[in-house]
Amino acid sequence: MSSETEKGYLNMDLLRFTTAGSVDDGKSTLIGRLLYDSKGIFEDQLEAIEKSSKQRGDENVNLALLTDGLKSEREQGITIDVAYRYFATPKRKFIIADTPGHIQYTRNMVTGASTANLAIILVDARNGVVEQTCRHSFIANLLRIQHVVVAVNKMDLVDFKEEAYEKIKKDFSDFASRLDNIIDVTFIPISALKGDNVVKKSEQMDWYAGPSLLYHLETVYIGSDANHVDARFPVQWVIRPHSDEYHDFRGYAGRVAGGVFKPGDEVTVQPSGFSSKIKAIHSMDDPDVKEAYYPMSVSITLEDEIDIGRGDMIVKQNNPPKVEQDLEAMICWFSREKSLQERGKYYIRQTSRSTKAMVKQICYKVNINTLHKVEDDLDVKLNDIARIKLRTASPVIYDSYRRNRNTGSFVLVDEQTNQTVAAGMIL
Repeated sequence: MSSETEKGYLNMDLLRFTTAGSVDDGKSTLIGRLLYDSKGIFEDQLEAIEKSSKQRGDENVNLALLTDGLKSEREQGITIDVAYRYFATPKRKFIIADTPGHIQYTRNMVTGASTANLAIILVDARNGVVEQTCRHSFIANLLRIQHVVVAVNKMDLVDFKEEAYEKIKKDFSDFASRLDNIIDVTFIPISALKGDNVVKKSEQMDWYAGPSLLYHLETVYIGSDANHVDARFPVQWVIRPHSDEYHDFRGYAGRVAGGVFKPGDEVTVQPSGFSSKIKAIHSMDDPDVKEAYYPMSVSITLEDEIDIGRGDMIVKQNNPPKVEQDLEAMICWFSREKSLQERGKYYIRQTSRSTKAMVKQICYKVNINTLHKVEDDLDVKLNDIARIKLRTASPVIYDSYRRNRNTGSFVLVDEQTNQTVAAGMIL
């Protein structure tokens, strides 16, 4: 790869997307078809899954084997853990999170979908919108995935009839009208097994005038998804080289979590409240960055000597984040061994900040099949989603998750075992 080609590849737009749907809706097969038809797999990989398919007695090449890597997944023909796959076309780079469909793997879906820009929700054309469809749409909405593709799969099993597609389109639209974060829904009728409308347009469905799935993934606009208004820079590390050449250098390294920073900008450091100006911005490739924005990793130097450490946040003065010790959040519980304890003590890790926290109140659980609040059973176990109130030992610098996914998300860690027991979104 020439240096120009490599530079072009590194600067290409990246789309992270996740797949969701009921068991046997064809999520893994769809990803396999995407990789296969877009030449995203090597010949030896194809030979290996052809061989595996024959050994299993499958009629066709089982493309699901490309993502189902665990032995138990292959034996049962289901997806259990999140599998990540990377591929690229001349227009865009992609990271796919293939997430499980079973209710007992809700935590796996939350993990896989937490960084996604787009969710592909598969619906079996024969079964229509079912409980799992609603559950996964609710989780996509909770995680603020704004772009959703409803892929109506297995159209070959309903003779490619438009009526089956239109009924699903109506049913899903009725349900989605109750969700507030999903703003862009696209419906595409496909056959993952045969390849119709996945990479190439289908000849069997001339009644469908929309794009193929890959074309939509290549062209969907995600530039406005990140918060480019509220400037947020959580400090991860203070760089002090201790060398003669850079004797007085003090840089604050981290990843921009929102907004735009430029040399000369007036900034405030939270939680101390001290103010200064940005002297310069540096990156690995450029010692003189003109502007830094999400998701760039940079080092910022300031005009004044201020005591700044890991967990502090550099922000612009015009629209500061909240700095509080009382938080209200939605959480998904991850722990198999323990349930969430009211008055329980945990570590909360949010951006680069870590502090102790206590659960003040469990407000309610969410029935993710009906979206109803459950207030009479507050025993929050594995895969449950609940609304809670937290009190932290030191102030947390945050925005609501709806405003900024980077500064509004956190994990809870068990004090005794050091296990991550929950993922949370601040309200």
